[in-house]
Amino acid sequence: MTILEFAKIIREQTGSRSEIVFRPLPEDDPKTRQPDITVARTRLGWEPRVGLAEGLTDTIRYFRAALTGV
Repeated sequence: MTILEFAKIIREQTGSRSEIVFRPLPEDDPKTRQPDITVARTRLGWEPRVGLAEGLTDTIRYFRAALTGV
């Protein structure tokens, strides 16, 4: 999943009409990212238990409550 795809999903789930703005990358920014949870899995026995959709829903709910005081 690209950052753009992720931003579009967040915008859709929040109902935001915010523009997605593209900025130049810093010089030292890695061009390719390949997140790997192997170390967490093997050393800590950690596995993700929440999918993207559920995690975003929970996160959006949390921040809405935190920002509105509800």
